[in-house]
Amino acid sequence: MTERFIDISLPERGVQCTARLLDDKAPVTCAAVWEALPLSGDVYHAKYARNEVYALFEPFAPQEPPLENPTVTPIPGDLCYFTFNGTQLGNRAYGYDTTGADVRAGATLVDLALFYERNNLLINGDMGWIPGIVWGTVVEGLDEMAAACNDLWRAGALGESLSFRRA
Repeated sequence: MTERFIDISLPERGVQCTARLLDDKAPVTCAAVWEALPLSGDVYHAKYARNEVYALFEPFAPQEPPLENPTVTPIPGDLCYFTFNGTQLGNRAYGYDTTGADVRAGATLVDLALFYERNNLLINGDMGWIPGIVWGTVVEGLDEMAAACNDLWRAGALGESLSFRRA
């Protein structure tokens, strides 16, 4: 199979990076994401996992991918896929608007995340270990994206989005 690439951007900050899909390690997840592109949503910076930015989406795959190529210790440049239900994210401590349609009991949400620095651990005080599917790796522009993600952490995410599109 020919290698496939996507661009990930923080449009308001004018920064993007390019990632290679890991079709050999996470073929079902890569196919699901690829077919759904382009995707864009409000960006969030992780509270618990440390150096992570992510966006939440309505499910887009006919069936949620199996836990292929899992990790609980993502490294810089990893793209991870998570599936949550609204009840799991309904705790007000997470900072979501729980009155909206996204984060409610019965809803399923897909979390597409970019890890931009070291020392990440996918454990949550309410739910325990949260393994993610590693489906891509950044091959270009990680330093610039990491600086923008750190700015997002310090200056705030309001008004910014995280976008994924085919390269």
